[in-house]
Amino acid sequence: MTLLDRNGLGAWGDLPFFTESLPEVEAALACEDRLICPPTPAVFNALARTQPDDTRVVILGQDPYHTPGKADGLAFSIPAGFGGRLDSLGNIFKELDSDLGISRTCTDLSDWADQGVLLLNTALTAPQGDAKGHRKIGWDALTQQVLARLADRPRAYLLWGKPAAKAAKNVDPQQNLKIETAHPSPLSVYRGFYGSRPFSQVNAWLQARDMGGINWGNP
Repeated sequence: MTLLDRNGLGAWGDLPFFTESLPEVEAALACEDRLICPPTPAVFNALARTQPDDTRVVILGQDPYHTPGKADGLAFSIPAGFGGRLDSLGNIFKELDSDLGISRTCTDLSDWADQGVLLLNTALTAPQGDAKGHRKIGWDALTQQVLARLADRPRAYLLWGKPAAKAAKNVDPQQNLKIETAHPSPLSVYRGFYGSRPFSQVNAWLQARDMGGINWGNP
């Protein structure tokens, strides 16, 4: 049974997950009687959009928005024209403004992905209305393999929330920039996300290594 669109995975498609673990994940999703977020063709958008060798920064979150029409397969990104509450993304934009004085309004973060920011969640699906509802169906194997694949050279890691910090516990803080904070969700943003200045820290680290900073503002 093939449920998820694996087209465009490029080099990520060589990860063992796609032959060893994906069938189990797809079987669990096939038994789901609730709407799956994001839509199944978009589940692997983060990997398809940012290839391993292009990845300079990893933003690791928790799981997709579980409101229909809000998740697009890139962690924290929201399709243009969604029209609902921004929640975590709105708080990210507030920190961006506080950190760099940049007022971003574009909710689609695909431009970040195209600059080498891998926008990955520790679980790539969630059932409608149920945060963390798919955290135990096998996505953790993919997260671990992605992080292992990226261990070949130094990168910047923004780990937002306890699931992200746990998943990336083996990322070497001596070789990489590793910033762990609370999740930007309205439920936890005041526990250390605000004031963490992740965007300026990442750009300073990248520029010190002649890797070029990220344009975090509107494309």
